[in-house]
Amino acid sequence: MKPERFDEGRFEFGESVRVTRNVRNDGTYPGMDVGTLLVRRGSVGNILNVGTFLQDQVIYTVHFLSVDRMVGCRLEELIGADEPWNPSRFEFRDKVVCTMDLGIQGNILFAKGTEGEVFKVIRDNELIQYHVAFQGRVLQVPESALAPAHPESFNEPEV
Repeated sequence: MKPERFDEGRFEFGESVRVTRNVRNDGTYPGMDVGTLLVRRGSVGNILNVGTFLQDQVIYTVHFLSVDRMVGCRLEELIGADEPWNPSRFEFRDKVVCTMDLGIQGNILFAKGTEGEVFKVIRDNELIQYHVAFQGRVLQVPESALAPAHPESFNEPEV
């Protein structure tokens, strides 16, 4: 068991927090289909309650006024509303295409336009990067080298 998972004192009742990942219905939000987007990453809400799930996961009930929803969030999905936030254009599972040839040590692995899937967002500094799977191989790619695979249905995130 990980003691940091019991960090119930991290956020207090009424405190403003920002969600760092898109929150989708996992089947526990009534009246909406599984997979429906509930709250977009970057949204700010207020802590209403702290509880546990399966006796080892701390869950914060957060009220997001912008969409008037109360959603359960894990600690790793939240930061303080005033903490630095580096928004990303893409998120986990987004389909993307590379906007240039991608390679390693001068060898082109994937030609411009190859479709991939985002597996991880890396926000360590101002330059957002992603772990993207292209045809079974994962590369770390800067945001500037990616575009939506299906621009007609892609929703640009709010900044």
